[in-house]
Amino acid sequence: MDAGGEHAIGMLLSLFNNICRANNEVRNGIWIREGNRGVELQGKTVGIIGYGNMGSAFAKRLQGFGVAVLAYDKYKKAFSDEYTKEASLAEIFQEADVLSIHVPLTDETHYMINGSFLGKFRKNIYVINTARGKVVKTNDLVECMKKGKILGACLDVLEYEALSFEGLDKDKLPEPFQYLIESDKVVLSLLFSSRFMPSKHK
Repeated sequence: MDAGGEHAIGMLLSLFNNICRANNEVRNGIWIREGNRGVELQGKTVGIIGYGNMGSAFAKRLQGFGVAVLAYDKYKKAFSDEYTKEASLAEIFQEADVLSIHVPLTDETHYMINGSFLGKFRKNIYVINTARGKVVKTNDLVECMKKGKILGACLDVLEYEALSFEGLDKDKLPEPFQYLIESDKVVLSLLFSSRFMPSKHK
């Protein structure tokens, strides 16, 4: 779980500081300093949904970054600690700059993060999903990104977990996924989610 928390931090910092884009540009002899200036994590409020092992590991790793951490867990009470403050969904909708999802996939959480849910946030936000792909409705996430409601996303899991992307023509992949892989506002890793995907390498 510690590795998962660190991975989420790594993706978030990469997104905020345009590291993937800058890396590709510099490797191709392109130097765009001002255009790649990042966003500071300090001063932001991070909302965590699901405060189990992964959610709490992520909260611990956020210490030292100067952020406020709010966490909501439907099945836990009185879990505020030195790393996070227990909050209602309403408080997260009101305060969060970053939403990080750490819930299992159940009938209740399937497509929990959809257009209606994301539209309740007062601010335009960043989304991190290291939970399960089908917790987030990809099409709605993409539509919210196009409208500017979602400023960026870090996705270690995808709705299309049952597919193997190895050797596939990019143009044959689902349209929302094509948008994600072409956007420099998205960090994709599929590192921890690989256990859910079929592989010919065993």
